[in-house]
Amino acid sequence: MGTLFKNACVVTVNDSNEVLKQAYVAVEGDKISYVGATRPQGQFDAEIDCTGKVLMPGLVNAHTHIPMTLMRGFAGGHDLQTWLNEYIFPTEAKLDSRTVKAGSMLALAELIQNGVTSIAEMYYFCDDIAEAVVEAGISANISRSVTIFEPTERPQDYPACRDLGEFVGRWHGYGNGQILAEPSVHAEYTSFLCPNMWDYLAGYAREHGLGMHIHVSETRSEHQDCLARHGKTPVQVLNDHGCWDVRALAAHCVYVSDADMDILREKGVSVVLNPVSNLKLGSGIARVPQLRDAGVNLCLGTDGASSNNSLDLFQEMKLTAMLHGGVSGDPMAVTPVEALRMATVNGGKALGRHTGVIAPSYTADIIALDFTRPNLMPCHDVVENIVFSATGADVCLTMARGRLLYQDGRLLTLNLDAIRRDVQDYALPRLFG
Repeated sequence: MGTLFKNACVVTVNDSNEVLKQAYVAVEGDKISYVGATRPQGQFDAEIDCTGKVLMPGLVNAHTHIPMTLMRGFAGGHDLQTWLNEYIFPTEAKLDSRTVKAGSMLALAELIQNGVTSIAEMYYFCDDIAEAVVEAGISANISRSVTIFEPTERPQDYPACRDLGEFVGRWHGYGNGQILAEPSVHAEYTSFLCPNMWDYLAGYAREHGLGMHIHVSETRSEHQDCLARHGKTPVQVLNDHGCWDVRALAAHCVYVSDADMDILREKGVSVVLNPVSNLKLGSGIARVPQLRDAGVNLCLGTDGASSNNSLDLFQEMKLTAMLHGGVSGDPMAVTPVEALRMATVNGGKALGRHTGVIAPSYTADIIALDFTRPNLMPCHDVVENIVFSATGADVCLTMARGRLLYQDGRLLTLNLDAIRRDVQDYALPRLFG
């Protein structure tokens, strides 16, 4: 028993990047049980006809701040440091539990409609975010971001670290791994006065078998200021304190050096590219081909909707594939297949999840695109169309962990009207008056 997808064009994103025509995909529980050209034996609770549809793995958004959806379009036109210090941090000081939950629910509705089935979230009010994620049905690695602007001799007593310990105790592994709780050094530049905090968080992650999530070298000034302070880059300083000795996400990495890339490869750190956010904030362009050639695992994130301004990972795929062709003069500097893998299987690896591939034993994170839509016709190459022609609006079905969350324009786990009311009647007045 379970769900059978039939008559589907299946973009597997397996090791050979197979595309199967007129194929079947069976789901049992929260796992994919069969993929093939012939109908599997047995009865199914539901059969979904995918004629005219393309099935592919659910997308992995490997760097998000979902409550910041409430700040979409707010304070545009500034560089990162001005934007953060003069606009975002003062606004975030007004957040409360209900506001964070409302912003998270709004983001999750957008993510699900755009085909995202797993996220790596970095923020605070983590319990409220976890509750929203569980209700929505996707998977999330949620990291409690730590900033500290003064020294402390006992990092374990710092409020953010107490929050982290309580959050890990309540939520890590919840729902058979739907929620994974992790520590986060927000960035070198938001904690450099307290380097023993880096030691503490790295040790905590090692002791508890957790991942780590850090902003790294997002802007030129961040990178150069770190060099001036320490004589080393953010990657190198954080490496000295053990932050890369666990499964780790390094978000942005726009200005990493060749020596940094060697460290990232040797330590198995995954770099999360956020091209739309980086361009909107004027932060720069990461050296993606060089990172790839250095052997670093590359994946994609949207960052927050406050600096993007959407949560459409298809935009990130397209820009990643196109941008470096324009910069280098080589239209194949980043191929469509590479961009697709960044948004799927590479992201799954980065999050420590068995997702991002349509194959037996993988988590049943599956989305369908309607390839009868005008912008996806004709189709000479399925992957080419996914990367360069598709948008989140072409997603017609989202399944996460074997559960249908969205189908034919309907959110099945979230009440969008109620979410809109909470955003409009409570969250926005609280933040913006």
